[in-house]
Amino acid sequence: MRADRLLSLLLLLQNRGRMTAPELAAELEVSVRTVYRDVEALGASGVPVRADRGPDGGYSLLDGYRTRLTGLTEDEAGSLALATVPGAAAELGLGADLAAARLKLEAALPAGLGDRARRVQERFHLDADAWFRDPEPVPHLATLAEGVWRQRVLRLHYRRWKGEVRRELEPLGLVLKGGIWYLVARSGSGEDVVRTYRVGRVLAAELLDGRFERPAGFELADHWRRSARRLEDARLQGEALLRLAPAGLALLPMKFGAEGRRAVEGAGAPDAEGRVTVTLPVETLRVAVHDVLGLGAEAEVLGPAELRAAVGEAVAALAGRYQRPYT
Repeated sequence: MRADRLLSLLLLLQNRGRMTAPELAAELEVSVRTVYRDVEALGASGVPVRADRGPDGGYSLLDGYRTRLTGLTEDEAGSLALATVPGAAAELGLGADLAAARLKLEAALPAGLGDRARRVQERFHLDADAWFRDPEPVPHLATLAEGVWRQRVLRLHYRRWKGEVRRELEPLGLVLKGGIWYLVARSGSGEDVVRTYRVGRVLAAELLDGRFERPAGFELADHWRRSARRLEDARLQGEALLRLAPAGLALLPMKFGAEGRRAVEGAGAPDAEGRVTVTLPVETLRVAVHDVLGLGAEAEVLGPAELRAAVGEAVAALAGRYQRPYT
């Protein structure tokens, strides 16, 4: 581990120029005292490290010195696919490998390209997590990732909506969607069925001795796109005809995403009261009632009749509850 850290320290000085001991300690996730010892070790091994004192001081390499020890290890090369989502790499246990791979790539670039790469990293950042939601605990993610990587059968204890189950699965891939991890896996019982499991609902995971062969021609990204489309088609089971005030119309894209934007684009002309009529795809009746109530008094259901009646019953129940004194 110390040899890896010394190489990382050397590459930091080569790539970024002068750095202070606290800056190096923060990058390497060690104490300042450890940085002092590592710098001494580099100097003793023949690396020309210069120490400058004062407020503008720090450590740097003598001009012109460059190391050629920039080859990537297997794990570092594998981590590069997650270069744009370092948080996900850390969850998968690849954070250190990714940091080392980045340093080595920067060191291998010509001076001009290396500077440009650092400027891009300073100015652009991808945050895959959703707003206003704490990250979902995924204590078994590393085990699932090992099963995917090594093509090992997994035994899972999994929590479904209808209760807990135990399954033996052939893990084919992991997907990070909106800050939530999903496992794509084939049943290990001989069925050629690929399903999706939410990683946060895995209660226990065990790697078994059996190794499996991946399905011929299986592509994770392509499977995910087709699966997501099927889920979207199955989720939207009907349409609601709504009359909306301007404030309600403005809420549609925020509350319903792409369906809301399309509903706004297809809205009719405003009536005398400034309200417009839209057609909005909806899920089940129960979910649709909840969604419409979220629009408040800015929306009126015109159809279908069962949805209008269900919303009316819900509004009447709420009115009766709030008209009674609180006790």
